[in-house]
Amino acid sequence: MSNRWMKWLAVFLAALLLTACGSGKDNANEPQMKQEEGTADKQDDNPSGKQAFPVTETDAVGNEITLDKQPEKIVSMIPSNTEILFAVGAGDTVVGVGDYDDYPAEVQDIEKIGGQEFNVEKIIGLAPDIVFAHESALSMGEEGLQQLRDAGLTVFVVKNAADFDETYSTIGQIGKLTGHEDKAEEIVEDMKAKVAEIEEKAKDVKEEKKVFVETSPAPEIYTPGSGTFMQQFLDMIHAENVAGDQEGWVMMDPEEIVNRNPDVIMVMYGDDSAVDAVYERDGFGAVSAIKEKEVVRVDENTTSRTGPRLADGLEAVAKAVYPEIFGDGQGDVQNDDEDEEDQAA
Repeated sequence: MSNRWMKWLAVFLAALLLTACGSGKDNANEPQMKQEEGTADKQDDNPSGKQAFPVTETDAVGNEITLDKQPEKIVSMIPSNTEILFAVGAGDTVVGVGDYDDYPAEVQDIEKIGGQEFNVEKIIGLAPDIVFAHESALSMGEEGLQQLRDAGLTVFVVKNAADFDETYSTIGQIGKLTGHEDKAEEIVEDMKAKVAEIEEKAKDVKEEKKVFVETSPAPEIYTPGSGTFMQQFLDMIHAENVAGDQEGWVMMDPEEIVNRNPDVIMVMYGDDSAVDAVYERDGFGAVSAIKEKEVVRVDENTTSRTGPRLADGLEAVAKAVYPEIFGDGQGDVQNDDEDEEDQAA
């Protein structure tokens, strides 16, 4: 009798032991299951992968701007802002642009709100979620911007970028405020890569060329000196700005240009006829740029608008000054020899 109870007891204890082991195994899996559930809950918080709101950024005049949700209607008051908005993917939310905004082509069909003297009533009527103004226009537009704020509109003043790094920052800010931060970062990385490639090629420059940059025609010929974006461009490609001893934008008379004898004259306005006019200018026959057929035209917009095309502008300047290193420009640069080839074709 005792032996039979001993057998039953052994069976009972074995069963109990198996149950305990099974229970322990289930408990061991429990934290992992909870962790997986927690991860799933976090993923469900942002199922589309879109940027989270609210977001906060400080603008060029020190105002802290917070947007509780992604803006659905945007007014852009300057071309560079508009180019950034379209590049990051916010173009379909732009309901108003400045009179001089012309890129990309889609902006031609968007309501115009004026130039530096913008139409306050029209902007208010568009009921934008945010207005992207610009620091460069504050001298003429501060009163109007305050009227927009008083009407309850959110105004973000974009910094007047002085170099590539500040341009990158601007693109990042606009991308973040519009819910397109990832695309903005992608654009900045692409720009940095192109700039780095240009600077690497510029190491092949053996002898620096002297460059005169002409931003308006005679009789009032203006040129950028030191402290300008163009000065930075020329420094980056190892070229000498013949007006580099002047600060900012200056007017230079034709005789002084001749005395400085640039190797390249870069025209930043008009069409191909502007290049012809420089070649025909009285007293310029002895200038190296004239004798060597080195008068070229570069698209002003890509070199002056602090947006996604700025790296393209740097490349266009590099090709204009050193075509033997960077190529011939492929449409971004036009010189007199190319005009003759076009006519012959």
